[in-house]
Amino acid sequence: MSGQSDEYERSLAFSEIALAQIKALRQPAYPRNYEVWYAYATGYNPTLNQTINETITRNGTLTPADVDQIYETYLSPARLSDRIENVGGQIVDEIEQVMAMIDAAVGSASQYTESLAHATQDLGTAKDRDGLRAIVETLVRTTRDMEKNNTRLESSLRASKQEINQLQVNLEAVRNESLTDPLTSLANRKYFDSSLDKFIAQSAASGEPMALLLADIDHFKAFNDTFGHLTGDQVLRLVAIAFKQNVKGQDIAARYGGEEFAIILPGTTLRSALTVADQVRRAVMTKELMKRSTGEHLGRVTVSIGAAGLRRGETAQSLIERADSCLYAAKRCGRNRVICETDPEVASVAPSKVA
Repeated sequence: MSGQSDEYERSLAFSEIALAQIKALRQPAYPRNYEVWYAYATGYNPTLNQTINETITRNGTLTPADVDQIYETYLSPARLSDRIENVGGQIVDEIEQVMAMIDAAVGSASQYTESLAHATQDLGTAKDRDGLRAIVETLVRTTRDMEKNNTRLESSLRASKQEINQLQVNLEAVRNESLTDPLTSLANRKYFDSSLDKFIAQSAASGEPMALLLADIDHFKAFNDTFGHLTGDQVLRLVAIAFKQNVKGQDIAARYGGEEFAIILPGTTLRSALTVADQVRRAVMTKELMKRSTGEHLGRVTVSIGAAGLRRGETAQSLIERADSCLYAAKRCGRNRVICETDPEVASVAPSKVA
């Protein structure tokens, strides 16, 4: 967990990298250019970095059109809403087609009913075999036409069902993307905030317990400064895997921000939450780090974790603050440990932040 000074230093380092790239490619320092290169410097969006690297390798530079395309694809605030609107529009169009097919089927059924009524009436007035044959042939022909219409309708409805199912899958994928941290594939801060509010409300209504874990990678800034932010990203991904592997059911593991992570544990007592926290801590310790570019072994990282249980009538902010205080205590008392609000170390720790 970094204090404000640490965040200032990290953001300044990212800014210097972004400006250096802009200077190297002799691009205007427009806000959009800066935002693209700042995102590149952080490495938080691996796909963006890969696209930039491939474009420069292929073309030797990044043109204004390339920058605009990358921004619209990966950074534009409107891109997800546009994709949702696009998929939603396709679903509406498909439903309208289905309704049109149903209306046509209803019309065909009405015509068939009228044909049957006329045939019934004609049968009552038929006077010879030829008249009966003509009526029967008309009924057979009308029935066959109805069968063909029904077959076409069934085929069209089946195709529309498949298309709507695929559109629903696409819509869910876009929705998941909007709620997922791109670097770690954990829930992002937006999803964490909404889920925490939801589970607090459920706990208040049901009386079921609930707990929150806040975790932070120990000495992450020093590690990032020593080995570079790309290796730092690898650390974040490895830690995220340990978190993901130790949650189940309704539990939600999220990237809280920077090198901080969180786990929401609905229906979980504080004692059980401590068990989960220690499982996560131990799982992180088992991850052997290696620098991909050189194969160099970088050792292991550890995490400190704070745990707090929801109190009656408590807000999300209050719960987060208490879990955060426990996290500070874990840092100050040696790191690589789990501390909860009932531990004596919490009260004895000064509020100053440590990394």
